[in-house]
Amino acid sequence: MQSESWSPDAIDTKVPSVARMYDFFLGGDDNYQSDRDACEQLLKQVPSTKVLAVNNRRFLQRVVRTLAEDYGIRQFVDHGSGLPTQNNVHQVAQSVDPQSRVVYVDNDPIVLAHGRALLEENDRTAVIQADMRDTDGIFGHEETTRLIDFSKPVAALFVSVMHCIPDEDDPAALVRRVAERLVPGSFLVVCQLVSDRPEIRKFVTDFMAEATGGHWGRVREEHEVTEYFNGLQILEPGLVEVSTWRPDSDLAPVQQTDEWIEWGGVARLV
Repeated sequence: MQSESWSPDAIDTKVPSVARMYDFFLGGDDNYQSDRDACEQLLKQVPSTKVLAVNNRRFLQRVVRTLAEDYGIRQFVDHGSGLPTQNNVHQVAQSVDPQSRVVYVDNDPIVLAHGRALLEENDRTAVIQADMRDTDGIFGHEETTRLIDFSKPVAALFVSVMHCIPDEDDPAALVRRVAERLVPGSFLVVCQLVSDRPEIRKFVTDFMAEATGGHWGRVREEHEVTEYFNGLQILEPGLVEVSTWRPDSDLAPVQQTDEWIEWGGVARLV
């Protein structure tokens, strides 16, 4: 876990950040020229990336609303949450029940700064600066223990972040570690970037690893993501391209191109 003291000097504006690049694709303004340049280069090779980011965000919002409305989930831990934008997890969950509690986790210091400023008057929501692989640190953090009662069901979110974890850190093992700490009736939400085109997987993996100074894992294949869900009860419609996961209507936007997609789903612990 990194220190939670923050100052502008903690941010290297010359090195792109995954969180800030995602913010740019969503139309935000919490990003720097290095982030924008990296996004523009990425779009030249994988032009669907901006649409993919928007569809992924909509998936997150639908999942949170579904878990809150249909399954009564009132506790959420959002790993690799990224920068605050519109209709964040706490806003969706608390629109269903104002008592819902949310812990956001990210290792980018700018996320901590912006998140705390946004949430300073919301005592049921917290932002902590931590590496999402540090399960002990996250679950033992004072803000997590203040807000989350792990004797009751929790939704653990890993939305569009597993591709940031390199193979040597075993992303499937991370999911298992978190699942082992949750009681039956809890949920795991996991999706990541995948492609069935080797040249796309190689280009994006190499480009992002170099651009972010090594803060990247790998674009994977669908069968590898399936392994994250071993032993879990997957909700309908199963593991899918995320724009097709329980869309709000037949008119909801779907991913139009397939050079790469965000792929995953929702599982319940039984």
